[in-house]
Amino acid sequence: MTPINTVRLETISDLHRFNEIPSPEHPLISLIDYSLVKQTSVTNELKWIQSYYSISLKRNVIGKYRYGQQSYDFDEGVMTFFSPDQLISVQLLESNTITNPPSGWILAIHPDFFFGTSLARDIQKYPFFKYSVREALFLSEKEEQVILSILKNIEAEYQTNIDQFSQQIIMNQLVLLLSYAERFYKRQFLTRKISNHKILQKLEEYLDDYFDENSAINKGLPSVHEIAKYLNVSPDYLSSMLKSLTGQNTQQHIHHKLIEMAKVKLSASESSVSEIAYSLGFEHPQSFSKFFKSKTNQTPLEYRISFN
Repeated sequence: MTPINTVRLETISDLHRFNEIPSPEHPLISLIDYSLVKQTSVTNELKWIQSYYSISLKRNVIGKYRYGQQSYDFDEGVMTFFSPDQLISVQLLESNTITNPPSGWILAIHPDFFFGTSLARDIQKYPFFKYSVREALFLSEKEEQVILSILKNIEAEYQTNIDQFSQQIIMNQLVLLLSYAERFYKRQFLTRKISNHKILQKLEEYLDDYFDENSAINKGLPSVHEIAKYLNVSPDYLSSMLKSLTGQNTQQHIHHKLIEMAKVKLSASESSVSEIAYSLGFEHPQSFSKFFKSKTNQTPLEYRISFN
């Protein structure tokens, strides 16, 4: 069921009609000139659910999209990715200071366009389609030109006479675009190292407090979604960011912290293995022992004996 006050866009044609622009040239894929999109007068919140993938590159958005409270690296282009059936919620702030008109491009692709191609399966491997809107990709001018050239190649291909080569050529261009997006996100993780390290520090403090306060006894092991919500980032963005900083995703980071806490308890306390297992959120001591051995090649008892 679609939430109240939320627009539902099922097709590419729905997107065109909603924005009061001419019908798409292809029913399953369209590159839309953002300067032609109907600009809303809403000054609080705009919500919609779409049944297609969209990749947007925008400048000078009327009002201001709220992407979080951080300062960003570049002002030239903002790139966002959305997968089907996401509830997209954008906070718009009233602004009278915009002197340049909105510009950019929205590439909309219906999942049916991927039928029979490797992207029908592989598109799930790109985590940024699950990032929240505040985790947009901010491009330098040079990066923006790279993305724009690929978007125009896609447009040129579907605007020509469609033949047996068209779909594969567009697929190849999409894979290239997504590969560049991966590269540029890795650059963004590096250029925001200070703010990302602050998130990492908050994560460490959260896990320390979680186990020090014995929350694990009542709540069980901390989940990736629970941690991401606390840190105010999406789970996929958090894992990608941690991977760039530490080489470990969020789940691996939690496991590493668990092992470190277990080692401290095994070496510095007289608690039994069962007591330690329960304190770390394991329902069964056997599960803890199996987990510990999978990470250290020793059982908890073997580690305690070797340490002593």
